[in-house]
Amino acid sequence: MTPSTLVFLWDNFGPYHMDRMEALYRHLSERVAVIGIELTPTSTTYAWASRPSETFEKRTVFTDTAPRSAIARVWRIIAHLPPPRETCFFLCHYQDPAIFLLAVVLRARGGRVFTMNNSKFDDKPRHVWKEVGKSFFLLPYQGVLSTGIRSKSYWQFLGLKAGTVRGEYNTVSLDRIRRQAGVPPAPNGPAFQDRHFTAIARLVPKKNLSMLLSAYALYRQTVSAPRPLHLCGSGPGEAALRQQADDLSLAEYIVFRGWLQDDAISQTLGQTLTLLLPSVEEQFGNVVIEAQAMGLPVILSDNCGARDLLVRSGVNGFVIEPDNPRGMAYFMRLLSEDEALWRRMCDAATASALQGDVQRFVEGVEAFLVEDPVECLAHNKH
Repeated sequence: MTPSTLVFLWDNFGPYHMDRMEALYRHLSERVAVIGIELTPTSTTYAWASRPSETFEKRTVFTDTAPRSAIARVWRIIAHLPPPRETCFFLCHYQDPAIFLLAVVLRARGGRVFTMNNSKFDDKPRHVWKEVGKSFFLLPYQGVLSTGIRSKSYWQFLGLKAGTVRGEYNTVSLDRIRRQAGVPPAPNGPAFQDRHFTAIARLVPKKNLSMLLSAYALYRQTVSAPRPLHLCGSGPGEAALRQQADDLSLAEYIVFRGWLQDDAISQTLGQTLTLLLPSVEEQFGNVVIEAQAMGLPVILSDNCGARDLLVRSGVNGFVIEPDNPRGMAYFMRLLSEDEALWRRMCDAATASALQGDVQRFVEGVEAFLVEDPVECLAHNKH
């Protein structure tokens, strides 16, 4: 039975969530109602500006302080939901006890329930009993919307059937980014020689920006006209990074831009040579899609989930080890000096960006709507 309503729940709606919901509304609103549920009006992790929806219906659960009790949170959330029957629910944060209880209640009341997540096995050290616990928390769900080979494999490792693991979850609107940028994607737009390196990340240890500064110092030693580096982001590691830049005599060549809203990110990418993302832990890396939307090659670590779906080393970027500043500096020099190589990679990046467009998210959701729900945990069939 085709549902009459789709509900998507996240803790907070940033630009990426708005992209996905607006794409769903454009594509599906004549067939189903589309409702977005955010738990809080602001994010505790990201400083992005929240904005109202001009298309889909957006509801905020906790406009004040959320209750400490998981049961109290569940009932507050349920008060904002449509009747479960004939509704498909897509819930983020499956590991949260309140969301687990919510999923159980919705399934018991006849709803179809799916989760959304992009975790990979190699994100961090794994422990047997924690993984068993995750499998338990996945029991209420009939499928997962995920991204990339490693993430999809991880959900199958946790017990989900291959047919109930679909993609693509991590997507952004290519049209929005190109519109905001104000210049055409590379290799068009600003001249090759006028472009700078850019890293867009929170200033926290897992983003591995200390290694990036070391690589940048090595890069500057190998070229006659080194390009500046723009660091876009905020976080507790800023003071240490500024000190490292001073110690390496790089302070005048590195621009600390602070946190940028989505329009400023798009404009910055429009002036960029290549995006740098050397993270030691990165479930996906949506900024890779944003960079490719503007035709940019990417130098990123193999730990980044976006590498599986979007990056082919030597074609539209380069893949490095997160502990290899010399390798990163080498690829920075190649792209900085070889304009013909850069232009070829720009064209390839633009082509691969389509894999990260919000249309892929719509297709993943639709795949769950056209099929009868099946039990996603393999042991449920015994």
